[in-house]
Amino acid sequence: MIRNVAILGAGIGKKHLAAYVRLPERFKVAYICDLNSNSAQVLASQVDATISNSLDDVIADASVDIIDICLPPPLHVPVALKALAQGKNVILEKPIAGSLQDTDRLSDAEAKSPGKIFPVFQYRYGRSFDAMAALERAGFLSRPLVASLETHWNRTSDYYNNPWRGTWNHEFGGAILSHAIHAHDLLTQAFGPVSEVSAMLATRANPIETEDCAAIAFIMKNGATATSSITLGAADDTSRLRLIFDDMTVESTRLPYTPGEADWSFQARAKEQQNTVDRIVASVSCANEGFTGFCAAIADALDGVMGAEVTLSDGIASIELAAAIYQSDRSGQRISLPLDRGLPICTSFKA
Repeated sequence: MIRNVAILGAGIGKKHLAAYVRLPERFKVAYICDLNSNSAQVLASQVDATISNSLDDVIADASVDIIDICLPPPLHVPVALKALAQGKNVILEKPIAGSLQDTDRLSDAEAKSPGKIFPVFQYRYGRSFDAMAALERAGFLSRPLVASLETHWNRTSDYYNNPWRGTWNHEFGGAILSHAIHAHDLLTQAFGPVSEVSAMLATRANPIETEDCAAIAFIMKNGATATSSITLGAADDTSRLRLIFDDMTVESTRLPYTPGEADWSFQARAKEQQNTVDRIVASVSCANEGFTGFCAAIADALDGVMGAEVTLSDGIASIELAAAIYQSDRSGQRISLPLDRGLPICTSFKA
């Protein structure tokens, strides 16, 4: 079945468009909606889509099956609520919301709508994550021990020339919410949910409101531990994960935005098992990676084949983890999850 998509926002929306183009048997981009008509035209011309500058008109179009929200963060929740009220499925860029209070609104709306919300965590899809899944099915990676994450990116004054970036009112947070959120999602995919957080945040690389450096420690529900080192003041853009299991060490490359689309290192602790590990990894093929894999999983879910898609629950977990990180930094205490929803941090991340 081919589903009609409306992309709202021609910025990051161009990445989404490229994924839909790779899946012509599953999606057709019907609309590009952006206030900048030139930006919209650039994308629309690639797929013969209709250009619009009216969110309401596009959402109301009965022929549209999916509303893909690639708008600035303050518009994520209100536009998603409108789309769900019209029975649309919603693809929602990160962060899905700026508070747990707003994620509750999304959850309530989804429960009343035939549509579903699919938060954007495209980093999950790639050959190396498929290799990890294959190794797990073969009996490896059963007991996580410790992990280290690095989100060391370079964001200069040029990046912050956009007036809504680096502000609490318009981005809801800094490096935690807009950048390292992907690495933290991958951590929970590999090691399971977080139980406790201890965090120290700082603003050191740029003259902005929100944090751009952080050192975070996690205790996972299964007892494993992890650390996350974050800065937007590095010389280049590097993302790196090192995942230690009782039988294997898994290490990513340094690719910043497509970590799972590279060939990772899988080193068996027992040397005699390395040939088996290498054979399993070599046998894995991945047809759809990154945004394409993310979109293919959504198409599968809408066709009734569930399990690989990102769910609203996943998106809510990412916001709750961010809230716990901010709460730990401001209180100077180790914070347990799930959070007490009565805490002020659950209403707003703004310092």
